[in-house]
Amino acid sequence: MVISCPCALVISIPVSFFLAISKAAKNRILIKGSIFLEMLAKVKTAIFDKTGTLTKGKFVIKEIYSFNLSKEEVLETICLAESKLNHPISKSIKEAYGKPLNLNRVENVKEIFGKGVKALVDKREVFVGNFKLLKEIGISSFEEDELGTNIHLVVEGKYCGKIVLQDEIKTNVEYALKNIKKNGVEKIVMLTGDKKVVGENVARNLNLDYVFCELLPYEKVEKLESFLKNRREKEIVAFIGDGVNDAASLKLADVGIAMGAIGSDAAMEACDVVLMDDDINKINIAILIAKRVVRTVKQNVVFSLSFKGLIFILGIFGLTNIWLAIFSDVGVSILAILNAFRAFKGKF
Repeated sequence: MVISCPCALVISIPVSFFLAISKAAKNRILIKGSIFLEMLAKVKTAIFDKTGTLTKGKFVIKEIYSFNLSKEEVLETICLAESKLNHPISKSIKEAYGKPLNLNRVENVKEIFGKGVKALVDKREVFVGNFKLLKEIGISSFEEDELGTNIHLVVEGKYCGKIVLQDEIKTNVEYALKNIKKNGVEKIVMLTGDKKVVGENVARNLNLDYVFCELLPYEKVEKLESFLKNRREKEIVAFIGDGVNDAASLKLADVGIAMGAIGSDAAMEACDVVLMDDDINKINIAILIAKRVVRTVKQNVVFSLSFKGLIFILGIFGLTNIWLAIFSDVGVSILAILNAFRAFKGKF
């Protein structure tokens, strides 16, 4: 009875996972449960949102084009129309404008999902958004041939100009993605709502495996579903994003990883792992910790069962005593726990 007591397994396995979650927290990675550690160790496909995840999410105005209005008026009108939105693009435009806005000039703000916004500015009907919005309201004579994110302005049915924004790739992303590949991830995918030329430029610079552009939020979910449907058995798919539009994808993926510093509350609620520093390289640390805990648990299981099995056989033939039986129980438990502590000693 003493020999067959499963203390070594019952104690060492949860201790290993607790230590792993604690080690991740010290690296500012919050993991919501041990099941997600096991999944992280098996990730084969990593799907990334672009804005705020692979890029800084802080847009810089590259150029302002104006028709019928001055450049200052184009920028001011776009800022007023987007004054109540919290999208990274809206925040960047307002920061670039840099002046206080009189919100009393804005009425009836209505966000058009994945396309832009409609509002009354100074009692005039204003549309602000992307090329899809222009097509929807019947203005399609303006081609987007410039690299960047184009935000168009239509006032009272007349095209009045646009601003061209550029978003920079985070400095350590290329290095981090290479390490993700080294850690066993086979496919790196990017989903973005940006136009094709922008998305493909980012994908080319980062050497991504797949990129899908001009996607609305629900289309991102559909792409994620296709990867989940066509994956191999036991292959884990992770989604990494930050915005409120990513919440559905974060929830749907096997492992949802959210950027904590700039991520929305909805994204962090839906995810399984939170990167508090918004550092993509922390994904590598999380994967390394996950692989280490899985390996440590397997070591403890094999060691405990092997040692107990040997002592059990000796006990059947009367070749052991109570002290050796106690060691096979308490001693093996202590050794397994010490092995878990050893595995998570030092830096990752």
